Amino acid sequence: MLRILILLVVLLVVALTTWQDRYLSTRWHDPLYVGIYPIAADDSPVTRAYLAALDVERFRPIDRFFAREAERYHLSTSEPFRTRLRTELQDRPPPRTPDAGLLATALWSLRLRYWAWRVSGHAHDPEDIRMFVLYHDPALTPTMPHSLGLTKGLIGVVYAFAAPEMNAENNVVIAHELLHTVGATDKYRLGDDAPRFPDGYGDPGQKPLYPQLTAELMAGRRALSPDKWQQPMSLDQVVVGPATALEIRWPQHAR
Repeated sequence: MLRILILLVVLLVVALTTWQDRYLSTRWHDPLYVGIYPIAADDSPVTRAYLAALDVERFRPIDRFFAREAERYHLSTSEPFRTRLRTELQDRPPPRTPDAGLLATALWSLRLRYWAWRVSGHAHDPEDIRMFVLYHDPALTPTMPHSLGLTKGLIGVVYAFAAPEMNAENNVVIAHELLHTVGATDKYRLGDDAPRFPDGYGDPGQKPLYPQLTAELMAGRRALSPDKWQQPMSLDQVVVGPATALEIRWPQHAR
């Protein structure tokens, strides 16, 4: 009985913390501070050189993108997110088994949140969301695993390329996972990653419909035709769609 009581107390604390995070992170009265923690995912000299050259300006396009979209949606704050580059971490997050079941996934989520609490969040300035970006040498890892963003704990784990020419595309992935942490859901089809119509289209009312001029952020693809799509090259080709705005509690009157 004592063990059951302790487990119930832990679950209650987790539930209350999650609710509080969700409420406070979607009020949009003030910027949400985003700590970006770079991590070397391999021992390649290419990755080491890339991380050594990282600076906060590398992530400014993310701030500018959300500021642009906030203006379109008449958000009360002109700066929804403010990124801050943190010191490189030497520790890597616990891996997630691709075929993990419900219980294993829940346990992994708790492990990830404990790991994030242990290795980060010690800065003196505010930090609402933590994004852990694992950089890979493209020659060693030409295809990235799926990144993820968790509302529980406001944590993101992003797999990115350690290549300057991929900076803009890395920022698209970071922005995508960042919105996951505040409640946005994916807008693409499972299996083939095709953007779902209409919520996954940058402009579902565009005429002619194809090719779409922009990609919806949570779809992550720009529809070129009914059976062809491509990843956006930068956040300049991306928008936040109405369905996503509704999920993160943005006003529903975009320009």
